[in-house]
Amino acid sequence: MLINIHCAKCIGIDAVPVEVEIDIATGIGIHLVGLADAAIKESLLRIVTSLQTLGFRIPGRKIVINLAPADMHKKGSGYDLPIALGIIAASKQYDLPLLDKFLIMGELGLDGTVREVSGALPIVELAAQRNLRGCILPRHSALEASEYGKIDVYGVETMEEVLEILSGEVERNDLLVKNFTVPDIKSERELAGIMDFSEIIGQEAAKRGLEIAAAGGHNAILIGPPGSGKSSLAKAMAGILPKMNFEESFQTSKIYSVAGKGNPMGGLMKQRPFRSPHYSASVAALLGGGSDNIMPGEISLAHNGILFIDEFCEAPKKVLEMLRAPMEDGKVTISRLKAKVEYPAGFMLIAATNPCPCGYYGEGDRCTCTPSKRIAYMSKLSGPIMDRIDIQLWMRPIDPKKLVERRRAESSAEVAARVLKAREIQKKRFNGEGIFCNASMTNRLIDRHCRLDKECKDLMERIIGKMGLSARACSRIIKLARTIADLENAEDIRMEHISEAARYRFLDKQNILE
Repeated sequence: MLINIHCAKCIGIDAVPVEVEIDIATGIGIHLVGLADAAIKESLLRIVTSLQTLGFRIPGRKIVINLAPADMHKKGSGYDLPIALGIIAASKQYDLPLLDKFLIMGELGLDGTVREVSGALPIVELAAQRNLRGCILPRHSALEASEYGKIDVYGVETMEEVLEILSGEVERNDLLVKNFTVPDIKSERELAGIMDFSEIIGQEAAKRGLEIAAAGGHNAILIGPPGSGKSSLAKAMAGILPKMNFEESFQTSKIYSVAGKGNPMGGLMKQRPFRSPHYSASVAALLGGGSDNIMPGEISLAHNGILFIDEFCEAPKKVLEMLRAPMEDGKVTISRLKAKVEYPAGFMLIAATNPCPCGYYGEGDRCTCTPSKRIAYMSKLSGPIMDRIDIQLWMRPIDPKKLVERRRAESSAEVAARVLKAREIQKKRFNGEGIFCNASMTNRLIDRHCRLDKECKDLMERIIGKMGLSARACSRIIKLARTIADLENAEDIRMEHISEAARYRFLDKQNILE
């Protein structure tokens, strides 16, 4: 008897259909075909032991298990549950009339328990696209899809629960994840350890720059001596970003689901991601990699959020240059001999660095570096990289008087309210365009939404001539000016907006370290 079961395999953040076909015929042995990896081949012993533990018998005949399509590699332990169900159904030990109505994935324990698998969100999305009745997944994995209302998703813990669902004899609505209680995430910000702007003394100019960056999704770099608050400001920035809308949240959650890092509290991710890899991280760790199963890297995990790299100039130049294409395109394409995967990578880069190897250039006579050392240190910031960083902030040590007085500054909640208003303006502006902030504008959208009057055009010409800006840098100044105007709720870009935007590109003027 031939049995077909719907399964899936994740390629990037999308799932593709896989059919598990099981046939029992005359002969002996269990034969697994269909380009399965070692984890799937090892699963046969797990499945046999699990079935015997639950009281099922293994037919003393030839069992052929095919994973179709046969020319696509399959990896992971998620095919345990469908293979076990197929053996039960093909040997007629249990009547499962609904077996072909569900997409089923899960790893089996030796005692018949069902363990979590990665990629739950793309799998559920595929099941909905194929008009299946529902999706059966391990409970912890299924919780990721508790807010996906287009299809019934069952979260199970044992094979007995799966058999009850597929038999149709018992209504197990209690296993539907939409009926599970997802914990309230009101304290998520505190649990993440996000600093408040009011806890950071001084540095008002840098706070203003980061507010503009958050309002428009712009990249920024903080340059200053040790102890000036660069890392603290970058971490506090996570607290002024607005929550993601459903589309952003769903896409980001899919990336984390594929990486096996889904929301542990269930549901979609609400807080924008903040990733802070060490500057010594490899290219593969940042971009993503693998052989047949290509996993997302740090820049994809930071999608719709912040990628913070401290000690930016200490990172290998190869790693820094690798960021250029994702920063411009908002995606990363990873190519291997047998696979090619594209992951979203629409992140905000927040970089922090010292101005020189000793860290004290510009602070009187404290710097011990020669001009050649300073230039060599900052040469890691190549022209193409700096072109893509909209806001460049030079930070000075905090005034001792302010340190002693310790006056509380404006809170993150107050700054976040202004950022949210600016983001709401951009949301209406780009409705239907597939982007959410000014930093993602194309040249076509710049022409439509960033019209300059004659005085502004004259000012831009003088700025370009004086600073020797590239075409990309010019476009980014205009985008930044649009964000500054949005913070003031101004309909048109004015000269003061362009002037402030141009001031944030001081590194383009000349070599300031000579």
